[in-house]
Amino acid sequence: MAASSSSALFLTAAAQNLLCIKLAEGLGVEVPNRWITWFKASSLPAVGSLLVTPVIVYKLFPPTLKHTPDAPVMAKEKLDHMGPIKREEWLMMGTMLITVALWISGEHINVSSVVAALLGLSLLLLSGVLEWDDCLSEKSAWDTLVWFGVLVGMAGQLTTLGVVPWLSDLVAHMLKSLSVNKLGAFAILQLAYFFIHYLFASQTAHVGALYSAFLGMHLAAKIPGLLSVLVLGYNTNLFGALMHYSSGQAAVYYGGGFVKLPAVIRLGIIMAIVNLVIWGLIGAFWWKILGLY
Repeated sequence: MAASSSSALFLTAAAQNLLCIKLAEGLGVEVPNRWITWFKASSLPAVGSLLVTPVIVYKLFPPTLKHTPDAPVMAKEKLDHMGPIKREEWLMMGTMLITVALWISGEHINVSSVVAALLGLSLLLLSGVLEWDDCLSEKSAWDTLVWFGVLVGMAGQLTTLGVVPWLSDLVAHMLKSLSVNKLGAFAILQLAYFFIHYLFASQTAHVGALYSAFLGMHLAAKIPGLLSVLVLGYNTNLFGALMHYSSGQAAVYYGGGFVKLPAVIRLGIIMAIVNLVIWGLIGAFWWKILGLY
C-alpha cells in the first residue's frame, strides 16, 4: 500500500506512469517538464499518504512480532558478511544517477526517456555489471515491452478511428443531461476509473484499455487537461493495492503467504478509501495552489 503512493510520487517509479504521459500526448495534452511537474503535483498528497498508511495498517492488522532487539546485531553481521561496496555496485549506482538525471532533465537537453534508458543499459553492459544473458533472462521485462507496444498502438488507433472521441462525447452529454458540474464529473470519472480496476489484473493493461477513454471524457467535460492527466496517472498507482492481483508488487507480497486473502480484500478497500480521501483533500488544496484548476 505504501508502494502505491511511492510509485505515484515519481514519474519514473512505475512503468505505467510513462505510458500515461505517452497516451496523453496522443490526445493532445502535453505535460511540461514532465518529471518535475509530476513530482511537484504529487509530493504533498504522497507524503501525507506515506505517513498515514503505516499507522492505519498497524492498527488494523497489528504484527505478531513487535519487538526485535537482535535486529541491529543481525543487520551488522549481514553487512560485515557482504563486505565493502564492490566495483560493480559503485558502477550500478553511478549509472542509476545518470539515467535518472537524464529522465528529469531530458526535455531541456533534447534526450528522450527511451534514449536515457538505453544509455543506462549500454553502460551496464559495457562495464560488465550486466551480461546479455542477464537481460534475456528478464522474461517479465520483455513481456511488458511487448504489451506496451501492442497497447500503445491499440490506444492510438482507437483515437485515430474516432472511438475514444465518440465515447468521450457520449459520456460528456450524459453528464450534462444529469446536470453534473465539472467537480461532480471529475469525481464520478475518477472513482469509476479507480474501482473498475477490480476487473483488471495489471495496471499496464488497465492504462492501455481505459486511460485514453477516461482522459477523453475528462476533456469533453471541460475539466483541465493537465489536472486530468496527472490525477488519472496517480490513481493508476493507488489502485494497485485493491486486490492481490491488482499489481505486480501486490502479487509478490501476497505470494509471501503472510497475509490471507480475506485480510487482503478488507485492507485493500479500506486503504483505497483512505488514500482517496487523503489525495482528494490534500490534493485539491495543493493543486489549487499550483494552478492546475
